[in-house]
Amino acid sequence: MNRDYIEITGARVNNLKNISLKIPKKKITVFTGVSGSGKSSIVFETIAQEAGRQLNETYSKFVQGFMPKYGHPDVDEIKNLSLAIIVDQKRIGGNSRSTLGTITDINPLLRLLFSRVGEPHIGPSNYFSFNDPNGMCKTCEGIGKIMTLDLTKSLDINKSLNEGAILLPGYKPGTWQWKMYALSGFFDVDKKIKDYSEDEYQKLVYGKAEKINSIFIEGMNSTYMGLVEKFISQYVKTEYEKSEANMKKIAPYTMQSVCHDCGGKRYNDTVLSVKLKGRNISEMTALQVDELLEIIKEIKVPSVQPVVNNLAERLNDLIQIGLDYVSLDRETSTLSGGESQRVKMVKHLTSSFTDIIFIFDEPSIGLHTRDVHRLNDLLTKLRDKGNTVIVVEHDPDVIKVADHIIDVGPLAGHHGGQIMFEGSYDNLLKSDTLTGKYLQKHLPIKTASKTPDQFYETSVSTLHNLKGAKLRVPKGLFTVVTGVAGSGKSTLVNGVFVKEHPEAVVIDQSAVSANLRSNPATFTGIMDEIRKQFATENNVSAGLFSYNSEGACESCKGRGFIETDLSFMDSVDTECEDCGGKRYKQEVLGYKYREKTIVDVLDMTISEAVEFFHQKEITGKLKHIVDVGLHYMTLGQPLDTLSGGECQRLKLAKELSKKGNIYIMDEPTTGLHMSDITSILKIINHLVEKGNTVVVIEHNLDIIRNADWIIDMGVDGGTRGGEVLFEGPPEELKKCERSITAKYI
Repeated sequence: MNRDYIEITGARVNNLKNISLKIPKKKITVFTGVSGSGKSSIVFETIAQEAGRQLNETYSKFVQGFMPKYGHPDVDEIKNLSLAIIVDQKRIGGNSRSTLGTITDINPLLRLLFSRVGEPHIGPSNYFSFNDPNGMCKTCEGIGKIMTLDLTKSLDINKSLNEGAILLPGYKPGTWQWKMYALSGFFDVDKKIKDYSEDEYQKLVYGKAEKINSIFIEGMNSTYMGLVEKFISQYVKTEYEKSEANMKKIAPYTMQSVCHDCGGKRYNDTVLSVKLKGRNISEMTALQVDELLEIIKEIKVPSVQPVVNNLAERLNDLIQIGLDYVSLDRETSTLSGGESQRVKMVKHLTSSFTDIIFIFDEPSIGLHTRDVHRLNDLLTKLRDKGNTVIVVEHDPDVIKVADHIIDVGPLAGHHGGQIMFEGSYDNLLKSDTLTGKYLQKHLPIKTASKTPDQFYETSVSTLHNLKGAKLRVPKGLFTVVTGVAGSGKSTLVNGVFVKEHPEAVVIDQSAVSANLRSNPATFTGIMDEIRKQFATENNVSAGLFSYNSEGACESCKGRGFIETDLSFMDSVDTECEDCGGKRYKQEVLGYKYREKTIVDVLDMTISEAVEFFHQKEITGKLKHIVDVGLHYMTLGQPLDTLSGGECQRLKLAKELSKKGNIYIMDEPTTGLHMSDITSILKIINHLVEKGNTVVVIEHNLDIIRNADWIIDMGVDGGTRGGEVLFEGPPEELKKCERSITAKYI
């Protein structure tokens, strides 16, 4: 038995046509093919699913109850599997206590260094953690931010106390909370707040706790506090008041501000007094990774040399993967999908595992062409440690580094699910596949650019790494914002432009719906029309053709499966026997429209449905979905099964008939095959022709070459970025010597 290959026999998951293939172990294998061809069905829903399922079965049933659930993939046999680790684009997320330093385990090494050689010496390494009571700032509890009152929303300075100047819930004139201020003796209750002296205003808003004669019972004491102090003691410092209902009630009157005690540094004064190379731990973690590495290398103390070397290696890994511009104090929730994936890669690089299957989902996302070689070096490094590396990818530069390529196709949906090619990169170029043909094509630079006459502008900004940059977007044109990762593109577009132009429509890659009852037919609004056609044809109620209403199978309530709760063992989903997974009760399947049942219709692909229906209100909306390259989806496909790129394109389909909007998209080529780039360009140009303004953040060179207008950010990432280097038509960009993008288009 040859153990050098992962062998798959008879895979039928989703659209796979009973395929069999061999994937070489301890090599880099790249899966290529158009969106919806079946790449993910092989890699994620067959290989990763079965590896996860078999691993889970090694644990007790009790432990399995706490682990992710994996079903049996529809495959005859998989041989020679190893443990599989999926490195996907899901954002790391996490709360305010999770930073790049904590998630990569670099912070513990830095803490150890400070506890050993920091001056003055104060204690063990846990003192240098903002998540430890010994290290954190007591006021903000190590978060660096506090929730406080937004005075613009809590106080109407044009009114007096008697007129209801305090806008907070429970402070209307006459209430006991209002009396605490109105009857305190400190204020003229008929005087408008704007006319208060500085002392009076400070007393009302920021006054510290002090005892006063009770305003309710003579001879008793009451405690007076200014509005802000009262709010913090009532809602921030006490667990009792932190109920969901209370927090919801006060949310409109609050804002987050930097902690006034630690200045956002997260640590207490004792910890901040300890210095290493002239910096405290907060200043160290605020440095860019590449700057921090230089300082760490300067530490020449023999007793901590192993710690220094380990720290330097991990920082260098972050730099090698193109994250030199980030800082360790960056909250993980602010990392993009591409950045999150690269952070996960670095975590796995430091492990000593071998013979693991590493699975990557489009790792080139968010990387400028200049930096793709860094990614390739990392994939090679993982392979050379004795691991099997499987990559789903569209980027030609990543495909090039593969030892073995498997092309899936020929097209998407029902027209895909077959293996079109297996072999080397050179042989793929000679093959007659869609991927082979398009790897050698690239679009020319647009030369007939339109000249803009009006602009949407932002104010000058220094947000994050911006160096007094402003964005000028030409009205009614297609603008591409370019630049290396970390140069400030997203900050300027999403952080500044969107806030100053709230009318802009952001079409992002977030989930369209996490609900298994939502599908393309309900999302586009055509489901009502489809039900109406069935109801009219059969002279029955339209509600019968909804599995969320009277048409639902009574056994599974329209879900298509029955969930059996096995107490502390895994709950098991089994196909509903009464409806056979069709979700409708039996009588509904007796009604037909043009020889098709409602189930037949929901099983149609979007392109089949366009041919089947004649009603303009249905076909018009479906054609837009075809235009954005999602023709292979079925009408009834649950929306929680869509990738980020598919979600973005589905949202885009909804906008194709609108006029006069500003549309903002971040990397719309995510998940798109090279052959689909021309389609996305057609859609963008269609939007522009209808009088819309389109702004796209993108690294794909064909998209960049076809813009009407380019805004290039740089020069590099992080502190070396934040400038607008170039504004103008694409053919002019080549003359911009400072631009890194110019060297590649």
